[in-house]
Amino acid sequence: MTAHRPPVAIVGFDLDGTLLDTSGDLAAAVNHARASIGRPPLAVEQVKPMIGGGARHMLAQGMAATGGCDEATLDVLHRRLLDYYEAHIAVHTHPYPGCLDALDTLDAMGVRIAVVTNKLEALARAVLADLGLMGRFATLIGGDTMGPGNAKPSPAPIHEMIRRCGGGSAAFVGDSIFDVKAAQAAGLPAIACSFGFLMQPVAELGADAVIDGYTALIPALETLAARG
Repeated sequence: MTAHRPPVAIVGFDLDGTLLDTSGDLAAAVNHARASIGRPPLAVEQVKPMIGGGARHMLAQGMAATGGCDEATLDVLHRRLLDYYEAHIAVHTHPYPGCLDALDTLDAMGVRIAVVTNKLEALARAVLADLGLMGRFATLIGGDTMGPGNAKPSPAPIHEMIRRCGGGSAAFVGDSIFDVKAAQAAGLPAIACSFGFLMQPVAELGADAVIDGYTALIPALETLAARG
């Protein structure tokens, strides 16, 4: 394929577990909140499957792992988690291997790239800016950008991504059932990352393609485009 014939006009990406390995910093934030009420720390590998539905969802699962808590306590701990995470947002976070090369290739092909995440928009913008990546994306849509009830798996943020990017054919890349359901509800092919923060086996996500690393992304997009 040449730079003049991109497989799609737009490629959207989830953030946590797709573009960036944020697990170390998210686990640290969960454990900070837990420690504030005397709960022992969870291992990073325990926290990974909890990521993807937003910070409160992640924390609720983290608390459920050791007995749960009531909603009022969860409200307090959620604020503590967010404050800690904002202050330590990119201590351990880094792009996945090959990610930046794949973004460079898509950019050279004239593909518009975007981020649609269930992370709060301000936090997503902060971590991308901290890593010097924000300028790579045509738009960023967070879990709160579209208002209550309109985070993934709703197709609303995917539709908005396409609108902001000027329309055209699109595909979406993610690591969770939220990503796959949102993309497919919006009529887009979904590519699942087997290296992400999987809540279940990747084969159970129902994605249109699965990649084991970023070297496989462009071929996957080509194959999906060829299928029409």
